Amino acid sequence: MLILLIALAAAAVVAPALIRLIGRPAFGLLALVPGAGFAWVLSQFFQGTFDNGGALEFRLRWMPSANLNLDLRLDALAGLFSLIILGVGALVLIYCWGYFDSNPRRLAYFGGQMVAFAGAMFGLVASDNILLMYVFWEITSVLSFLLVGYYGERASSRRSAGQALMVTTLGGLAMLVGIILLGRQTGIWNFSDIPHYANLEFTPYLTATIILILAGALSKSAIAPTHFWLPGAMAAPTPVSAYLHSAAMVKAGIYLVARLAPDFNAVNTWHLVVIPLGLFTMIMSGWMALRQKDLKLILAYGTVSQLGFIMSVIAIGSREAMMAGLALTFAHSLFKATLFMIVGAIDHTTGTRDIRELSGLGRKQPLVMAMAVIAAASMAGIPPLLGFVAKETVLEAVLHESLLVGMPRSMMLVAMVVGSILTMAYSLYFIYGAFATKKSAHVSGGGIAPAVEQMHGIGFKLWLAPMVLTILTITLGLFPGMLSWPIELHLDAVLPLAAGEEASHLALWHGFSLPLLLSLIIILGGSLLFWQRDLIISRFTFEEPALGNADSAYDWFLDQLRKISLRLTASTQRGSLTINLGIIFMVLIALPLSALILGERNEVRMELWDTPYQGIAAAVIIIMAIAATQSQNRLSGVIMVGVTGYSMAVIFAMHGAPDLALTQTLVETIVMVVFMLVLRKLPTETEWKGTPRGNRFRAWLSIAVGVSVTIVALFAINARSHDPISTYMPDLAYEISHGANAVNVLLVDLRAFDTFGEISVLVIAATGVASLIYRTRSFDRDSRRPTLRVTGRRWLAATVETEKGQNRSLMVDIVTRILFPSMMVVSLYFFFAGHNAPGGGFAGGLVAALAFTLRYLAGGRDELEEALPVDAGRILGSGLLLAAAAVVVPMFWGRPPLSSQMWDLQLPLIGEMHIASVLLFDAGVYLIVVGLIMHILTSLGGQLDQDEEMRKQRARDRARSMARAVERRRAAQQKSAAKVAAGAAPPDRASISTKTTTGKES
Repeated sequence: MLILLIALAAAAVVAPALIRLIGRPAFGLLALVPGAGFAWVLSQFFQGTFDNGGALEFRLRWMPSANLNLDLRLDALAGLFSLIILGVGALVLIYCWGYFDSNPRRLAYFGGQMVAFAGAMFGLVASDNILLMYVFWEITSVLSFLLVGYYGERASSRRSAGQALMVTTLGGLAMLVGIILLGRQTGIWNFSDIPHYANLEFTPYLTATIILILAGALSKSAIAPTHFWLPGAMAAPTPVSAYLHSAAMVKAGIYLVARLAPDFNAVNTWHLVVIPLGLFTMIMSGWMALRQKDLKLILAYGTVSQLGFIMSVIAIGSREAMMAGLALTFAHSLFKATLFMIVGAIDHTTGTRDIRELSGLGRKQPLVMAMAVIAAASMAGIPPLLGFVAKETVLEAVLHESLLVGMPRSMMLVAMVVGSILTMAYSLYFIYGAFATKKSAHVSGGGIAPAVEQMHGIGFKLWLAPMVLTILTITLGLFPGMLSWPIELHLDAVLPLAAGEEASHLALWHGFSLPLLLSLIIILGGSLLFWQRDLIISRFTFEEPALGNADSAYDWFLDQLRKISLRLTASTQRGSLTINLGIIFMVLIALPLSALILGERNEVRMELWDTPYQGIAAAVIIIMAIAATQSQNRLSGVIMVGVTGYSMAVIFAMHGAPDLALTQTLVETIVMVVFMLVLRKLPTETEWKGTPRGNRFRAWLSIAVGVSVTIVALFAINARSHDPISTYMPDLAYEISHGANAVNVLLVDLRAFDTFGEISVLVIAATGVASLIYRTRSFDRDSRRPTLRVTGRRWLAATVETEKGQNRSLMVDIVTRILFPSMMVVSLYFFFAGHNAPGGGFAGGLVAALAFTLRYLAGGRDELEEALPVDAGRILGSGLLLAAAAVVVPMFWGRPPLSSQMWDLQLPLIGEMHIASVLLFDAGVYLIVVGLIMHILTSLGGQLDQDEEMRKQRARDRARSMARAVERRRAAQQKSAAKVAAGAAPPDRASISTKTTTGKES
């Protein structure tokens, strides 16, 4: 089971490269993976794995605190849906081989997404953990968005993809809330635990839980009022419709209801929500199918109708209803995937799906018509096909259902009969629209339409997959016991028979009975409705839909949200940074203070300081902060703000936190350097000066923010009622990671996942900074070995041939040459000593970055190039790979991610040495910090310097060019004056102008 899931994921990763390499035949190779999975799941049924409620299980504790363990469980129900997912998936991939004519780049990603979707659906049905199921649930929504938006250049595809994602994701979010409510109230986080929970119907908030969970299930299966997204998704390529929207994705909601119905049907809310919506969807969508002119839309609305039918039957939750509903699910997957693939073949060969442009196709393609007729007959419930068997079983189950007594049963039966009549009608309508020879086709050749006349043949790869499904439809109809047996394995496990009760089975013939009579009524009524469809539709179609247009309602809803957001944004974001910050700060004042005043408050204990030195540091911070607000010089303001940071470092040190003090000092230093790199391109003085009234308001606002934050922090600090967890950190650091520096161990071991996320953000930020400076230019560069050589009489490595190089300060060069090696040694010391003393990868990386910054400030970008001629992106990537290796490697030894290991070594001459595995993670942090600063220095520093030099050079070139042009013109004028003085005729002004222009151009 796990191997199959991994194989599908691996195939999805390999698929793009495989399709680009060998083209469309790669779809045939990719089909082998789900095909092998289908064979394996089928073999589990024959081997008796699922007998007596048996199942295959895989359980791995991953995040038990969040109840998100990797619990997989393949039982009979999951196996049944897996057969649909993997079997139809393999056939659709083979169908893709013949459907696509070319191999554009997006087709490679399409293939990977299709295989990934099969893997996500298999993971969904095989998940025992409900939260893990939800993860796969949302993956299918994202993949559906990508697949529906295959033709991204079309506005219709983009809109349909976004609509499908929006509807299914919002339903999924509601379902997540319901899952959490269920878990919090009952402690149930696995599907297998639900049958063992006593008195489920008395659980608090169960009604809200059921409604929220069903919101996800019903929206996924396109049940009204969220039905409109599925017809819109027909903008996708036909293989997507044949797989996602008939056999796989829309069955996710069916699966969830089938999984929960046997236990939740005891709650009245369950039936009241699902059954009415399902029956309403069946009738409404069946009627809408009769009004369509596009073959795919006829099938799309038919799919929505059938999904409503299946959902209402399975939701009953009894043994007979589950038997009928699962049989109908299987039948629907076979005949609807067949019909979609046939429509794709028609569209592929004729270039149209419009029934008004199709005529005579049945005579030209009799084999395809025969398959379509069989599949449509199964959909309509014509014997001896599987659709008839399933529909007969449904009618029999509802007629004798003990959970539906009196009027509810009668109303449900009437609704199903009406919906089935509509199904019969649109099945005939589909066959007529696609294959009939129509009198309205004004063409030669016996009524054959131009599109049919000019079509090319339907190839073997296009009709192979529907042929297989058609054969299965016939076979399972004639021998329904082949399907009844695996369904009964599931029912025996979840709904065992009572003593003396006989099991019902799927059968082709039940004798002369009321269900058979109803089937006859359905067939005759549907045929009559099809025959008189134009009259009936014209008489019963309103100018405006009675319940409105769901698609228009969706657009209206989005438009209202857009208007609200615009008005809200316009009222709070006025385009002024001052106003925006003022609003943010006022909210910061109002909300915490309101919560503090309205809530319960504890006593506050305050101490002004532990030592007077803390007061001195605080006074320096206050003075520098006030001075920074009054300074008009940008650089002075940055320095003053930096002094406040250094004073904070002093306070940290006096509180016994040397690690924090060291990091704060290094960060403040590097931040000041970055600010100076930016500020050198801005005017020295600030140009904006506020009004006295505005300055007074900002002053009072700042005082209010400071006071409110201080008060809230005081109450928050004094509200602690338990011992802080930091009390145990030193002991945990030594026991788990054998480190005496609790701060560093916390960063690289105990809470290393947080650090891994933070350094990932640093990599993104560094790339973003470089992208802002380089814009569309590449910021890659060749790497070579760093050097530190003496050039001429200078102390640094960069050349001094330029005027700027000759004017460098000799004292700065000497100091840099002396300090750089020392700083690098200190950097390495911090890196290696950080596990047991102040330092670590972050502090060591900052010291190394400051060393390179010093060389840049001393010698410019040429010196930086000599100091570390390595692409900053490669440094960042290497650091991230090292950190990721520290995360992943322990898993190969069966340990949790980021598990630490200590090795004790005895080295000659050195003695005992202890090496911790977290050193690898710390090395990644070290490299990422260095890479970040190198990106900043090469972009904000070196690249801006180079751009400035190029700008100045272009200005000089323009000045020289203009000077030469003026000189040439002056020479021409002097030559002309000389000729006039010699008695020659004066030249025409136009010729002088032409010569001057020509000379300028040259």
